Amino acid sequence: MQVWPGHSYPLGATFDGAGTNFAVFSEVASRVELCLLHDDGSETAIELREADAFVRHAYLPGVMPGQRYGFRVHGPYDPPRGHRCNSAKLLLDPYAKAISGDMDWDEAVYGYHFGEPDSRNDLDSAPHTMTSVVVNPYFDWADDRPPRIDYHKTILYEAHVKGLTMTHPELPEEIRGTYAALAHPAVIGHLVELGVTTLELMPVHQFIQDHRLVDAGLANYWGYNTIGFFAPHHAYCSLGDRGQQVLEFKTAVRALHRAGIEVILDVVYNHTAEGSHLGPTLSLRGIDNASYYRLAGDKRYYMDTTGTGNSLLMRSPHVLQMIMDSLRYWVTEMHVDGFRFDLAATLARQFHEVDRLSSFFDLVQQDPVVSQVKLIAEPWDVGEGGYQVGNFPPLWTEWNGKFRDTVRDLWRGESATLAEFGSRLTGSSDLYQDDGRRPLASINFVTCHDGFTLRDLVSYNDKHNEANGENNQDGESFNRSWNCGAEGETDDEGVRALRARQMRNFIATLMVSQGVPMLSHGDEFGRTQRGNNNTYCQDNELTWVRWPDKAGGTAEDAEALRMHDFLRSMVWLRRDHPVFRRRRFFHGRPVEGTHDELSDIAWFTPEGREMTRSDWQAAHARSLVVFLNGNAISEPGARGEAVVDDSFLLMFNAAPRPQEFLVPVDHGKEWHLVVDTERPDGVAPGTGERVQAGDRLLLADRSMVVLRRPAD
Repeated sequence: MQVWPGHSYPLGATFDGAGTNFAVFSEVASRVELCLLHDDGSETAIELREADAFVRHAYLPGVMPGQRYGFRVHGPYDPPRGHRCNSAKLLLDPYAKAISGDMDWDEAVYGYHFGEPDSRNDLDSAPHTMTSVVVNPYFDWADDRPPRIDYHKTILYEAHVKGLTMTHPELPEEIRGTYAALAHPAVIGHLVELGVTTLELMPVHQFIQDHRLVDAGLANYWGYNTIGFFAPHHAYCSLGDRGQQVLEFKTAVRALHRAGIEVILDVVYNHTAEGSHLGPTLSLRGIDNASYYRLAGDKRYYMDTTGTGNSLLMRSPHVLQMIMDSLRYWVTEMHVDGFRFDLAATLARQFHEVDRLSSFFDLVQQDPVVSQVKLIAEPWDVGEGGYQVGNFPPLWTEWNGKFRDTVRDLWRGESATLAEFGSRLTGSSDLYQDDGRRPLASINFVTCHDGFTLRDLVSYNDKHNEANGENNQDGESFNRSWNCGAEGETDDEGVRALRARQMRNFIATLMVSQGVPMLSHGDEFGRTQRGNNNTYCQDNELTWVRWPDKAGGTAEDAEALRMHDFLRSMVWLRRDHPVFRRRRFFHGRPVEGTHDELSDIAWFTPEGREMTRSDWQAAHARSLVVFLNGNAISEPGARGEAVVDDSFLLMFNAAPRPQEFLVPVDHGKEWHLVVDTERPDGVAPGTGERVQAGDRLLLADRSMVVLRRPAD
C-alpha cells in the first residue's frame, strides 16, 4: 500500500475522490499507528511518521468511503501523571465523520483489569469496540438554503428522532425511528400544520450505551453520552452504518428546509462517554488524556461538573479547536441551523468558576460561521456556581428555567408569584436587559425532555421512576407539579376536566409570553410517561409519542386531538400577531411616534384598577389583567415600516375559585373573545363572541381568557 506524507489539516479522515488523508493530534504520543480494519477481523497497521505541531498524518491513495479504521497510540501509561496511552486499545478518531458497530463492554475496552483500578490491561480492544469510518463528503444539496427564521418568528419544537417517529402509523416500519422518518411527508406535515418553525433534535452525535444500563436491560435513550462529535448516531439510520448515516441525515435536513423548518442540534460538548477513571478507553483518553480532560489535583482522577465522570478541558486549545471544528462542520457540511448546548455552564469553566468571558465564548463570538446561527444555552451544570440563567453573553439565548418555574408556580396556586410572573410574561427584563439583550434571549418553556410531560405535570405530585431501577432516587424531586386531586390516571371526570384546563392554561400562557416559545414533542397530544420524570433510560412506548387516530375513534384519541387543535390555534395566534413577539422590552408608557396615547402595556386587578405595588406583593393575589397595545409597538418592520397590530387583554385567574373580571373601560370599547381555557376546545380564534368595555366576565377557577380588539 502506498503511503504519502499527506497534510496535518484538516484533522480526521478526508476523502478527496482518489484517496484519503488521515490526521490525528497527540502531544504525548511517541508513535501513532493508523489501523485499516477488514471485514474478516484483520487489520493493516500503518505508522504515521509525519508530524507537524503534534499532528501525525499520512495520505493513502485508493482508500475509499466505507473503510473502517482506528488508531493505536504508543506512549506513557502513567495515571498519576495523567497519561493513559496503551497501544492495545483501538481508538476512535475524535474527528470521525461516521462510526460503525457497537461496544460489548468486554474487559478489553478498559485500561485496567476489573477489580484492580491501578493495574494495566493489555488485552486487545479491537474485537469489542466501535470503529471510525471514511465517508463520502459529496452530496447533492440542490437548491438547499437555510430558512434563517428570525427569533421573533421562531416556534421551537424539541423532539427525539426515535421518540417522535417510532409509532407513527403512516410511516413504513423500516424507517420508523430514523432520520428518514424525519424527512417523511407525514412528519413534516404535522410540524408545518402545528406551526413549528424550528426542530430542536435531542442528541444525534454518536453516543454509546452505558454498561450499567445494558446490564440492567435498559438503554441510553436520551443520548447525552457523546463519543463522536462529528458523526451522526448510526442507530438512527435505516440504511447502514458505513457512512450511510451521513447521507440519510443530510437528506432529512434538506427535506425539512424545503418545508421552511430549521434544524437545531442538542449538543454535548461538556464531557464524553469515556466517563471517570473507571470508564473505558475509547478515544481521547488513550490519545492524549491530559490534553483533553480536566484532571483533578491527583491526576488519576477527573474533575466532574457534569455528573458523568469527566469534563473536557475548556482552556486547552486542542479541545477548543475540536469543538469549533465540529460546530463549523455541522453548519457548513450538514447544513444545520444552530445548536442547543447541554450543561453550557461547563463550557464556561475555563479554570474553575463559570466565566462568561472564557475562551470558548471568545471563539464563538469571532467565528464567521458559528456566530451566525442560533446558539441556545442550557445555562447550568452540576458544579459549584453552575446556575447561570441570565449570565451568558449577548450573542446567546438561554433556556429560561425561571420562566418554567414561575409559570408552574402560578398555575398550581403558589402564593406571592404575581410580581415574578409579570416579569416572565414580558420577556424577563430582569435577566437580560442589563447586558443589552432583548426579550428574544429568553427561550420560554414549561416542559422539556427532562422532567414531567405536560400531562404528567398536572397528573402527579411526585415522580414515579421505579422503572429506571434506581429505587426512585433519580430525577428531580421538586417538580412544581400538582395532580389536581388524584395521583396518576383517574376516571374522575372533574379531575380530568381540571387537568385538561390546566394544560390549556400552560399552553396559552407560553404562547402569549414575550420571548421564544419551546414545545416538547407529544405535548400537543397530552402524552404521558406515567409519572416518570427522568426517562433517560426508557427506549420504549413509555417515551415514544403515541399518535392518535385522526378520526378520533376512542375517547383518548378525541381528547388528544382536542389538545392538538388548541395548541395549534395558540401557535398560530402568536404567529399572526407581533404584539406577542416583541423584539424590544415594553416601555410601560405611551410610545413616541405612534398615534396611540395609551401605554404599550398596562396591568389591572380583576376589579379594573391599575395594579399598585401592594397588589403585586399581596401573597393571596393570583389574578390579574394585562393590556397589550398593538398600536404602540416601538420596533419597525423588516423594511422600516411601522408595525401595527390588534390589541389584547389577557385575563389570568389562577385562584381556586371563580373570579369576576371587569373589562377596563378606557382601553377599547369592544373586544372579541378568542381564548377561554375553561371550554373543552379552548375557544379557537375567530369565534366572534363579543365583549363590551365595562362588562363583567366570570372566569372559572384556574382559567384564562384572551380578548382581542381589532387595530384602528
